[in-house]
Amino acid sequence: MEHELIRLISIRKIIFDVLLLLCVGFPILFLYLWGDPYRRGFFCDDESIRHPFHKSSVPSYFLYIFGLGMTTVVMMVTEFCNCYFSDRKREFTILGRKFPYWVWNTYCVVGVFCFGAACSQLTTDVMKYTIGRLRPHFYTVCLPSIDCNDPKNHFVYHEEFHCTNPLYSDTKRILKEMRLSFPSGHSSFSMYSMVYFAIYLQARMTWDGSKLLRHTLQFIAITSSIYTGMTRVSDYKHHWSDVLSGFLIGAITAILVAVFVADYTNKTKPSTNEIYREEYDPIPS
Repeated sequence: MEHELIRLISIRKIIFDVLLLLCVGFPILFLYLWGDPYRRGFFCDDESIRHPFHKSSVPSYFLYIFGLGMTTVVMMVTEFCNCYFSDRKREFTILGRKFPYWVWNTYCVVGVFCFGAACSQLTTDVMKYTIGRLRPHFYTVCLPSIDCNDPKNHFVYHEEFHCTNPLYSDTKRILKEMRLSFPSGHSSFSMYSMVYFAIYLQARMTWDGSKLLRHTLQFIAITSSIYTGMTRVSDYKHHWSDVLSGFLIGAITAILVAVFVADYTNKTKPSTNEIYREEYDPIPS
């Protein structure tokens, strides 16, 4: 096995990539901390917003650990194996230090994956805060200060009200979240991460020890995403249309990122890590 000439990676490019990722990620944090959703009203006879309040079957922390953590680990293992079992051993140097090329490949694929995840999440959040759709458990959480037993309040669209439920009236986060039903963030994130993961495995997992391993992982990934979305309906966190729209946002974003950014599906052009290789000349010997 021969070593390929060591290539020089500019630290400025990495810093620039990180800054661009932060430019997409910061608005997500801004909306989460300081965003104020559109204050949509309601009809007293709207039964779709009178469901009970339940805890999430798939908590957010579990979603991100599984969607980001598991995917990143599998990408690292895949890139390491591709490099380890390759006929040529490649290396690169940054800041005067040599590293195996699978480290750079991992940076490329994980960086693109995180960029796409941020784009999907930002798209979802912008829609959430712009539309302000009430969740199915809105009435239970809020108990709005409108006497819906009074006939004169029937068939009236109520916009001016305040929440009176003593259990949640002082919990600003819950009162904010009750207006962020459309689209489903759990559904968009899980579908993005799992569809992108499936495309990545199709393009980069070259191990031929089992014909069905790659496809089994792909099936488990997509099924877990669908399960996550269905729990959002059964837990009365979202309406079915919220989940469907979240699935579409996540899937479309994953496909666009895989095709036009990572370039996994174009066999006539180099993939993401190959593009980076060709961009820098080898260090003169």
